[in-house]
Amino acid sequence: MVKNIILGIKAYFGAFSLISKLKLWKFFAIPMLISFVTAILIGISAYGLSDNIGYYISKLWVWEWGKSTFATIGNIIGGLFIILIGLILFKHIIMALSAPFMSPVSEKIEAHLTGNLKHNHRKTNFSEQLWRGIRINIRNLSLELLLTIPILLLGFIPIIGIISTVLLFLVQAYYAGFGNMDYTLERHFKYHESIQFVKRNRGLAIGNGIVFMLFLLIPVIGVILVLPLSVTAASVKTVEALQLKN
Repeated sequence: MVKNIILGIKAYFGAFSLISKLKLWKFFAIPMLISFVTAILIGISAYGLSDNIGYYISKLWVWEWGKSTFATIGNIIGGLFIILIGLILFKHIIMALSAPFMSPVSEKIEAHLTGNLKHNHRKTNFSEQLWRGIRINIRNLSLELLLTIPILLLGFIPIIGIISTVLLFLVQAYYAGFGNMDYTLERHFKYHESIQFVKRNRGLAIGNGIVFMLFLLIPVIGVILVLPLSVTAASVKTVEALQLKN
């Protein structure tokens, strides 16, 4: 799996030049706008809600001594919690809403890589692609939250907390890569078949998602460029994995 993680990361190095070569930037205009607007809305929500969550956390401390210190810690925890949930929601929202725009991109990349301009893949329209994206990302969001909560609780245990941070990052990376790979897989497999394919190639999903998550740490530019580069990189490695499977 480590080898596939590295391959998933390395795919990004040629993504920018491939987008320019195939003249794909125009397809990313609406998804980049979706990313930017979603990031702003989540940022505003995080700023407004962090103090509220911190307030309720501080109420857990019933003693007078150390109350101000615990209130400060509560605000920090509240802010981190909102940022984490915001990152989780951000990636699933933009990947779900961008599905109809990303599928044609992955199709053009696949045609370029395989040399086959006429394919016999599953035919899907705009609404079907959107519904597929929403369905996949609701499923992934539910599972991700289910895994995130116990990992967060582990974070309060000394020493183990460091491991939980790594696990949390890898879980987020996996589901980000999952969504990016499905733009290609939706032409080849039905819903459940896609899930099984990604499970067999989870290293590629994690590698793609690692860079995806790191891009989100770059102010403004990161949220704008994250989809074009991550979808292109995921499409290249997914097509290669499909060819190996066949």
